Amino acid sequence: MKAELKVLTVIIVLLLLSSGVALFIFQTLETQRRHSTPIRVACIGDSLTFWTQYPNDLWMLLGSNYSVVNFGVGGATVTVNSGKPYINESVFQDAKDFKPDIVIMMLGTNDANPALKPNTSSFVKNYAQLIDEFQQLESKPKVWIVKPPPVFNNGTGLSTENFDTYIIPAIEQVASKTNLPLVDVYTPLLDHSEYFKDGVHLNNEGSLVVANIIYNALILQLNSNPTHEP
Repeated sequence: MKAELKVLTVIIVLLLLSSGVALFIFQTLETQRRHSTPIRVACIGDSLTFWTQYPNDLWMLLGSNYSVVNFGVGGATVTVNSGKPYINESVFQDAKDFKPDIVIMMLGTNDANPALKPNTSSFVKNYAQLIDEFQQLESKPKVWIVKPPPVFNNGTGLSTENFDTYIIPAIEQVASKTNLPLVDVYTPLLDHSEYFKDGVHLNNEGSLVVANIIYNALILQLNSNPTHEP
């Protein structure tokens, strides 16, 4: 009887050990799987995204565990009542099909066009609709709203006054209404026209500044409330 008990004990110990090994192997494989699947970052914007290096610079800063894709559209607006609302562009659907884990939205510059009558309530509503489209995705991405760089008065067709007095406060309202983090690249660049090619579009140096500001905001927020392993 004692011999049988000893054999049974050995069998139980072996089963427990094998279960522990199996669990360890499973956890290791799961960790490797998560690390082998990059965190998908969608950069949403206009020409300040599409025609600049900031998405690539951001990718370099984030590292190989991330995949950063540029979904900018030159001339795109938040305002639906315009010639080129972002929500009507095919790239918008491409961005959703990407199933991002993180969405960075830097729009509003083209809404400072004097041809577009300022309407804060409409702008806020249209921006919130864009955000909601992403939040409804199965991937449930985290969304960051970015206050765009300043517009310098240099004859590019955009109104600095409209941008400063209408667009920037409206974007702040959007962040408040949606309870989303707001990244400010507007204020740090106010006294740095040298970071722009033409007073509106960023040069390479300006793109790197913007990428660093966004990167620091992302990392700070993700570290304080992580949902993805870096």
